[in-house]
Amino acid sequence: MEKEIRRVFDICHGCRRCYNLCPSFSDLFNRIDEERVDGDVDKLDKEDFKQVTDLCYQCKLCYNHCPYTPPHRWDIDFPRLMLRSKAVHGRYQGITFQDKILGRTDLIGRIGSTFAPVVNWVNRNKILRRLMERFLGIAAERNLPPYHRDTFVAWFQDRPVRLRQPGVGTKGKIALFYTCPVNYNYPEVGRASVEVLEKNGVAVSCPEQKCCGMPYLDGGDIDSALQNARFNVNSLHQAVRDGYIILSPGPTCTYMLKQEYPVLVGTPEAREVAQNTYDICEYLMKLKEQGKLNTRFTQAVGKIAYHLPCHLKAQNIGFKSRDLMKLIPGTTVELLDHCSAVDGTWGLKKEYFKLSLKVANPLLKGIQQLQPDAVVTDCPLAGLQIQYGTGIKPLHPIEVLKKAYGI
Repeated sequence: MEKEIRRVFDICHGCRRCYNLCPSFSDLFNRIDEERVDGDVDKLDKEDFKQVTDLCYQCKLCYNHCPYTPPHRWDIDFPRLMLRSKAVHGRYQGITFQDKILGRTDLIGRIGSTFAPVVNWVNRNKILRRLMERFLGIAAERNLPPYHRDTFVAWFQDRPVRLRQPGVGTKGKIALFYTCPVNYNYPEVGRASVEVLEKNGVAVSCPEQKCCGMPYLDGGDIDSALQNARFNVNSLHQAVRDGYIILSPGPTCTYMLKQEYPVLVGTPEAREVAQNTYDICEYLMKLKEQGKLNTRFTQAVGKIAYHLPCHLKAQNIGFKSRDLMKLIPGTTVELLDHCSAVDGTWGLKKEYFKLSLKVANPLLKGIQQLQPDAVVTDCPLAGLQIQYGTGIKPLHPIEVLKKAYGI
């Protein structure tokens, strides 16, 4: 591990193309430039490695920026190397209590939803948040997402058939990987996803699923991430075999299914799930290309400030959400291509909260300068940062589509 880190750091030192992408690279190059190191990567020690690793919040932007990624012979994958470094540290030093708690989004979500009024009150109470910061390491200033007693899954399972749009199933069928934030914190995004898809003649199912596992990876807990990934692959592969396309409204979860599961699980089933997984707006634009998208929009949305999430950018699918919203008459979309720097659990932690705000400053300033009618992002965690920095609660693109359809 140490030999591979030195090899990659030395190549990055010689290139420095990513010097301003994130705090991890800035910290690495500053350490290499210190007098004690004097440009010799071999003089970096284990504490240097740990600091650079801890500052990587897995935005994945460097992967697409790097000229030496596979199939180049140097085979550089900096974010995956940082994940491996965290995993090795976790294996030998143990997973911190903070990361153990933050990784269990399913459990936190179930508790938060069951006791939603109390949990939401606790999350807003300044005194209790100080205690939470002390014992869990979650920054007291960080706004946290609201919990709902009525989860998305409960709504979907209890939804009367009579409420479904006519013609459902005539243009396809999808299995929705609805994500933890949608289920427990933002069920309105899940409801909008179902209603917009049915408006386009697409039947929706929700196979059994667990958290995608990214919060476990953030904390170096590879075993737990792999356990969730295997469960999801088994469930979603059956859906694929039954002819369903896998869709997700969450950029990070979609990225996990597409990019990480084939490596993490490493089976033909995982690769087949990845090949049949789409971001929800990517899928709707595919319907547009096939002439199947319902474009009978009845309501304009005005001027939209659209934030492009890093994990959507890392999927190399273009700007599907922006292009989709631009189809709505009377609507303009301004693209903001800046990192929100929350990325999983990193921006929640007390030691990185202020740094995450500093990295997100260009995004927050860009929104304020635009003075839009609506702020939109696909990422719920970026939405938290935007709401904290601007006071505006962003919408998901699928909510914009629902509004434009007048559903």
